[in-house]
Amino acid sequence: MKPIEIFEKAQIHGYAVGQFNISTDEQIIAIIEAAKELNAPVIIGTSEGEREFIGVEQVVALVRVWKEETGLPIILNADHCKTFESVKEVVDAGYDSVHFDGSKLPFEENVKITKRVIEYAKSVNPSIIVEGEIGYLPGGSDIHGEITIKPSDLTQPEEAKEFVKKTGVDCLAIAIGNIHGMKEGSDDSHLYLDRLEEIKRAIPGTFLVLHGGSGTPRIDIEKAIKLGIVKININTEIRLAYKNALKGFLEKCLSEVKTYKILYPAMEAVRYVVEDKIKLFGSKGKA
Repeated sequence: MKPIEIFEKAQIHGYAVGQFNISTDEQIIAIIEAAKELNAPVIIGTSEGEREFIGVEQVVALVRVWKEETGLPIILNADHCKTFESVKEVVDAGYDSVHFDGSKLPFEENVKITKRVIEYAKSVNPSIIVEGEIGYLPGGSDIHGEITIKPSDLTQPEEAKEFVKKTGVDCLAIAIGNIHGMKEGSDDSHLYLDRLEEIKRAIPGTFLVLHGGSGTPRIDIEKAIKLGIVKININTEIRLAYKNALKGFLEKCLSEVKTYKILYPAMEAVRYVVEDKIKLFGSKGKA
């Protein structure tokens, strides 16, 4: 199955495919095990920092092995490439998908570089997925205090339509009240679902992506999928689960020196998060 067909299937049948970011081999294993257990398609994502840590060629090789062994529909996506050079590196290495994030650039500059990204990526691999982004998502993959969403941060439907027309992106990451990372304490944030409806009407043929899925209320996630979101990114929840499980084990078993025993609880914590999201996104049994 070609990567784009994974999204086409999700759009037709009304579910979303989860992207789960990784920076270590055992996190990949946890995600794959969850996908195998639930017979679900998954996207493995790496940010620029994560790619620097695990290695671009290395993660391509690792994911390729798991694809061949399991036969699962797995996409390897380069998350938040900020420059053309960053895009070129992952495309040349064999990623299935690339996200160019020009959201902080002036609109026309974002269009210009995104078009260049598409032309190069498709010339190397015609089946590669290219994701663009417009709108502003505050925060990072951390735990934050108060974050204010301004109306000007949200993706404008007409701008989204113009962007897609000028670039021809396969997928578009949009800002509808979502944030990167998670808020401290109880999270009363919500998605602007009316804006999502407007964007979907403006660009019905484009696959819509929700970044910052960690901590987003479950009811909003369910509604967003019904309104056309086909890809949802999860990172901070994975990082937090991994860290807390590792910390908890070491506090109880500080004398343990076998690395695989130390890492196993962290792997299981990541697997639990991924399984929960697969069920929430409706992608269980859709491999």
